[in-house]
Amino acid sequence: QSVSSLQRIAGLDFIPGLQPVLSLSKMDETLAVYQQILTRLPPRNVVQILNDLENLRDLLYLLAVSKGCPFPHSSGLKTLESLDGVLEASRYSMEVVTLSRLQASLQDMLQQLDLGPRC
Repeated sequence: QSVSSLQRIAGLDFIPGLQPVLSLSKMDETLAVYQQILTRLPPRNVVQILNDLENLRDLLYLLAVSKGCPFPHSSGLKTLESLDGVLEASRYSMEVVTLSRLQASLQDMLQQLDLGPRC
């Protein structure tokens, strides 16, 4: 079952989609948002993904430092707590859309990292 990373689903617009150009700090911000969303999903499904996202954020930080970039660690969404009702009502949809968009975002980040991202 495939869901386009570009699809809009009512109530799930807070899940990041593809973005044209990502700086290192924007990549970190995007990963932080995904981390926040994934912590709301059943842990059996996402523990390793959460660990991998944290490792990726640490690697982005090291890359930024090596390039001399200012790099404040992002805390993600400030409004996610207010969305618990939406998350509870559409947990399966949220899981499918989140994982689909995360996969697309990671592929996009990889391409942009190959091109030498800006700070």
